[in-house]
Amino acid sequence: MKVLNLYSGVGGNRKLWTDADVTAVEYSRDIAEVYSHHFPDDEVVVADAHEYLLEHLEDGWDFIWSSPPCQSHSRFILSGRNRKPRFPDMKLYEEIILLQTWSERLGFSYCVENVVPYYGELISAQKIGRHLFWSDLCLSSVKDVPSLKGFIKDYCTVAGSKEIQKWLGISWDKNIYYEGKHDPSQIWRNAVHPEIGKQIYEIAGGEA
Repeated sequence: MKVLNLYSGVGGNRKLWTDADVTAVEYSRDIAEVYSHHFPDDEVVVADAHEYLLEHLEDGWDFIWSSPPCQSHSRFILSGRNRKPRFPDMKLYEEIILLQTWSERLGFSYCVENVVPYYGELISAQKIGRHLFWSDLCLSSVKDVPSLKGFIKDYCTVAGSKEIQKWLGISWDKNIYYEGKHDPSQIWRNAVHPEIGKQIYEIAGGEA
């Protein structure tokens, strides 16, 4: 199955996919290095995933997965330590609308993942645990993998980062930070658990 994996991060959602011809797009070179190490057979593109999607939408994909940045949609904007007014990044909805419109015409399935937003759902989604999914697939059979207790507040340290890596089954020796952020566990918290990614991949037609 030919798969486009956008905002691929460290590859949590991708870890248990088999027989997949994957092109992964990640903006951060450091994070792309982690992904490439764990999935050396995937083509990894260091680029803006939003622009890549539009430019390569017609490249014959069977399945497109997108996990756009969640920070501007998170409920922690209202209650977190760094709360401040900001616009939600509407690229999330641009991608949902694009994929909804073109998936049947171009013959691919899609799944867009993000957090439960502080402002409610602007486009109806399917909820699985802490995630919302916008997809042409019925995901009602997907079973959640509960996060570690205190997942957000109690794991914002190097030691916490290592615990989340164990939970995901993806490890890395060096500490990696998002630009402007100083939480070494954030890139790992943003990953979709491999068991959830596997279930959705199989519904899309991937092999177990």
